[in-house]
Amino acid sequence: MLAYLGKRIALIIPTLLGILLLNFIIVQTAPGGPVEQMMNKINALGEERSMLGGSSDVIVQGARPKNALFDEQFITQLNHQFGFDKPLWQRFIIMVKDYSTFNFGDSFFRGASVGQLLVARLPVTLSLGLWTMLLMYLISIPLGIAKAMRHGSRFDSWTSSLIIVGYAVPGFLFASLLIVFFAGGQYFHWFPLRGLTSANYESLATFGKIKDYFHHITLPVLANTIGSFATLTLLTKNSFLDEIHRQYVLTARAKGANWRQVLYGHVFRNAMLIVIAGLPGSLIGIFLTSSLLIEYMFSLDGLGLLGYESLLTRDYPVIFGTLFLFTLIHLVVKILSDLVYLWVDPRITFESHS
Repeated sequence: MLAYLGKRIALIIPTLLGILLLNFIIVQTAPGGPVEQMMNKINALGEERSMLGGSSDVIVQGARPKNALFDEQFITQLNHQFGFDKPLWQRFIIMVKDYSTFNFGDSFFRGASVGQLLVARLPVTLSLGLWTMLLMYLISIPLGIAKAMRHGSRFDSWTSSLIIVGYAVPGFLFASLLIVFFAGGQYFHWFPLRGLTSANYESLATFGKIKDYFHHITLPVLANTIGSFATLTLLTKNSFLDEIHRQYVLTARAKGANWRQVLYGHVFRNAMLIVIAGLPGSLIGIFLTSSLLIEYMFSLDGLGLLGYESLLTRDYPVIFGTLFLFTLIHLVVKILSDLVYLWVDPRITFESHS
């Protein structure tokens, strides 16, 4: 097992390098980079000043582009400012060296280091992702077991219909309904609409802080969870159904063991293996994809929204910093999944046999 873990940990480095290289080439060669973004902002600023009756000349770093006509010296200054005066391969090597020490550089447009931005946004994404995953597993696994034990019953049919309807409803649409009904849209104003905490959060007592936090996180978590029940619930149900009809279950029942002993003493460990196998994908999906629209709709400054805004503005350091962090988390979670496999069933071995 130690040899296997050593190989998996060693594979993290080439995997990270491959993913970074592929995305580096795609992003850096795409049109509309930071230089173009900066010139567009200067154009917009000049037009705004012209509409207000002022001069449209804009002075940036000693250059005076007139009427959005940029001379070569100004463009050269911008390329040097963003590091584009170096070849593509040299920029990638510099980035890899910096990332090896977790130095993600500074944002092009936000006036802060990427590390500071990630640290500031990470608690929001962690809160949303962890509570979503916890709620999803606390409901889906018991519900899947109950459906397996009552397979074909009215309870099984009704719950299947409900979770499939929930799966078909997009998270952002359900978020809109929650906002309209419970966040002051048209009916009730029970929950706040913006942020993870209130403006007076720091002045509250400990219990008040906990209450304020859950008051803000309730609607985003519900919206983020609605489409996650179906897959895990049906996966749990089918896994338990498959195990319940195996010979060892019939043997245990023939020896006088009751259903609770068989279910939690024998079936549960074997049936949960396939559920655990899907944990990394579910975790990464919750953290990296499903939270973006929810963060946007509830004005939560998380990593998903940060990455999306950085893509729009071509803020390369933030794009690659978030990509590096997400990829590293995904690879580490995959290794942790293998360890949980071993914990659930010690008979599993990852060593190769000739």
